[in-house]
Amino acid sequence: MTANQSGIRDNHRFGKVGDFLKEKIQPNAQLRFVSAYFSIFGFEALKAELLPIDKLQFLFGEPTFVKQLDVAQSQAKAFHIVEQDLWLNNRLNQKAIAKTCANWITEKVEIRSLIQTNLLHGKLYHINNNGVESALLGSSNFTLHGLGEGNSNIELNLIVDSDRDRQDLKSWFDGIWNDKTLVKDVKQEVLNYLTQLYHNHSPQFIYYKTLYHVFYEDWQRYQEQREATEKSLNKSEIWNTLFDFQKEGVVHAITKIETHNGCILADSVGLGKTYEALAVIKYFEAKHHNVLVLCPKKLSENWLLYSSRYQRQLNPLKADKLNYTVLSHTDLSREKGLSNNVDLSDFEWSQFDLIVIDESHNFRNDNKSKNGKSRYQRLLEDVIQAGEKTKVLLLSATPVNNDLSDLYNQIRFISADDTHAFADIGIVDTKKTLRAAQNAFHDAVKNKRQSQLAHHLNADFFKLLDAITIARSRKHIERHYPNVAKELGRFPKRTAPQSIYYEMDTLGVFPSFVGIEKEISAYQLSLFNPTKYLLNEYRDLPEYQSKVKNFTQENREHYLIGMMKVNFLKRLESSVVSFADTMARTVIKIEDLIKKIKQLDEIENLIDDDSDDEELNDALAVGKKIKFKLKHLDCERWLQDLENDKEQLKKLRDTAQNITSQRDGKLHELKRLITHKISNPTIDKQGKSIKKVLIFTAFSDTAQYLYNALKSDLTELGVHSGLVTGSKCEATLGMTNFNDVLINFSPTAKKRSGFKNTLTDEIDILIATDCISEGQNLQDCDWVINYDIHWNPVRLIQRFGRIDRINSQNKDVSMINFWATAELDQYLNLKNRVGARMALVDISATGSDNLLLTEDDANDELNYRDEQLKRMKDEVLDLEELNDGATLTDFNFDDFRADLGGYLDLERDKLANTPLGLYAVVPEQPDLNIHKGVIFCLQQKVYQQEKGQQVNPLTPFF
Repeated sequence: MTANQSGIRDNHRFGKVGDFLKEKIQPNAQLRFVSAYFSIFGFEALKAELLPIDKLQFLFGEPTFVKQLDVAQSQAKAFHIVEQDLWLNNRLNQKAIAKTCANWITEKVEIRSLIQTNLLHGKLYHINNNGVESALLGSSNFTLHGLGEGNSNIELNLIVDSDRDRQDLKSWFDGIWNDKTLVKDVKQEVLNYLTQLYHNHSPQFIYYKTLYHVFYEDWQRYQEQREATEKSLNKSEIWNTLFDFQKEGVVHAITKIETHNGCILADSVGLGKTYEALAVIKYFEAKHHNVLVLCPKKLSENWLLYSSRYQRQLNPLKADKLNYTVLSHTDLSREKGLSNNVDLSDFEWSQFDLIVIDESHNFRNDNKSKNGKSRYQRLLEDVIQAGEKTKVLLLSATPVNNDLSDLYNQIRFISADDTHAFADIGIVDTKKTLRAAQNAFHDAVKNKRQSQLAHHLNADFFKLLDAITIARSRKHIERHYPNVAKELGRFPKRTAPQSIYYEMDTLGVFPSFVGIEKEISAYQLSLFNPTKYLLNEYRDLPEYQSKVKNFTQENREHYLIGMMKVNFLKRLESSVVSFADTMARTVIKIEDLIKKIKQLDEIENLIDDDSDDEELNDALAVGKKIKFKLKHLDCERWLQDLENDKEQLKKLRDTAQNITSQRDGKLHELKRLITHKISNPTIDKQGKSIKKVLIFTAFSDTAQYLYNALKSDLTELGVHSGLVTGSKCEATLGMTNFNDVLINFSPTAKKRSGFKNTLTDEIDILIATDCISEGQNLQDCDWVINYDIHWNPVRLIQRFGRIDRINSQNKDVSMINFWATAELDQYLNLKNRVGARMALVDISATGSDNLLLTEDDANDELNYRDEQLKRMKDEVLDLEELNDGATLTDFNFDDFRADLGGYLDLERDKLANTPLGLYAVVPEQPDLNIHKGVIFCLQQKVYQQEKGQQVNPLTPFF
């Protein structure tokens, strides 16, 4: 039987419903339709037949419909304009079709809907052509699929060919249509909906509509976790101390920890990561989790303060009764001894449910240890992998240093070193994902395409970092949390950096920085170069040819000599006193070595590894000590070179020691600045006079020298001064405790007023090393003076971050830099001529599969550092601005989620109810980087990832 011979219309073998309607509908026809759905594309398919009709009575057979985009609102729908017909080839026609359809409905269509659900399930098409009636009864809705025009299902409809049956159907329809207890008029609601389809929407609304669909499920999960978090923490001191953006950070961190076992909290400097972490700790302690905080030793007091376990009088969160344990990164290398009253000899490292690792970038290298486990191995194996599953919170403003591979070793803590830990979000192999990202990073640097890096990274890298990182910049907070900015009076304004140039010796006797550099560059420093004096017959012995991290002993000595020369220059730049002390110590070591050689002792450990210079210490940590037998060395030649070095260094030592504080030109400039500040204090937002100055130096001997040289003059000026180094604290107020000094320097930020028996006087001038360049809130102060310039610009940003912080009462904050020479290019060239460019990058290398960077790579890195230092001469940068290549803010969707969150508060119903298939046009604006092109957001209806397939971070959206 053919389709024409059958009364069945199934959109398959027996003909289409659409063809039946096209054949039967004539001009001026009167139509009665019953359908669960209405599609404007169904109208479009029959437009030629429908436009000239007399009228259509359209009855929605079901009052409640599940709208794809918002299941939660299904009970509120009285009708449904179907969107399943929105295919790629017809979406851009939607606007015109909707407009035509709306005009047609206005003129010729009545629309009613049943009030009660589940009362009517049949579909009916009744046609009256001037008394000649046709009818079709069955399962097909008024959609493209129902009409058989799309990828239709098999329907079952039957042509009604009995006059009596057609009349009965008409009477049945009219009975329901006219029963006000059963139906209601919904024509205006349908027209309102169609208006949204052809209305001109702003590009901004289309942007938010896109975010709504892509991130709405994330937003719902966030709301659920926010409710649970507030229920747990709303009465706690820490929760009620946080700003809104910090609370959001806490909720997101908890969600990531609960979902993926860990989180990297990488908010920018000065945004309060410590307080966010304390709230996370409070949440998990409320769930009876045992918590360990691991931090750099210099930051221990910052964490000990808040834990009731350590009974600190000045704890502002006593009521929360936080009870976490605090240990230092270095404790991972110890097998015995006490640390914060913990006996390490029998300490059970595996007992913790949550580990908080402060300054986690210190674990970016998995350096293997020759003797026992390294700190990294101890943390991974004995703390995280041992015992029950351990959650991890990593804190760092700089988790990415020179390379994206820095992240891998930190992510291993979250995954417990399981490369398949994130398979549930489509990351098949974490190690391969990070390696591919690393290769893309190196390629971008090599080809000078850092700004385009994000376009060359695999999508699974974005997916991974979005899942486990939170990285918000200062600009993010200012943009998305205007209420916070308004409450705080915005962040303080950064004034342009001030550059100070100085003469080392007011008498002009001591050589210039340039002159000293020339002398140092010519020195052999044979003290550190025993391999040079190996006799030829012994040079190839295995003990002298071993390689560590791609370095032979000879290579290592070559670069370490360069680094020692760099260290000499750094000391000179810091202060003449520091330089003189270094020269004196080196002369003593040379004299000790000469004595050993003459006594025929074996030679080893020739370099002093107790240095304030972090890069030098990293380099010295590489490799094993090699013992040199004197019979293998040309001792006569070595002794001669040692004597030459000794005499040269003694000359420099003696010349430097002649520079007293009275002749120290650099010190005189510092005194001038401080005196001016005290005499002309700045005024903060509360009208308070601010005399405070925070002075940073890289070296503790310089810090001690400045404190001793300034304190009597400052006392005469009526201000107190303090000193904080890694090993010593003191102040003219009399205290010697680390926290006491900092609290009395920044009493408002440190909440001194809440403590009993505290002083009323304050410290105004604080001299410090980089032991407080991270993790401290010192925003009572508005001046930072860099008495020496750290050659890694990140450190300068971290220093400034102590005062450039949220909740500062200062209108402005200022950075003042002391430069060794007026010409910055000359200064940079000087430090680069000492032959240590490769070693400067990081001789300790990384734990990745790559060996040490090539010299070209190292030069690129150092040139990059130099360019950033030049920028910082004229402007204060954020870490995100400093790094032209990669920061975590580039690799997550926090900005988009924050945009959506703000808009949802205002227009949630509009976003939910507005249909799909919308678009907007934006004029080309090249100055705003808006160029010709089309941006689509498409949703894949059926998604199943194939093994090895590249992950789309927004799946199922494209």
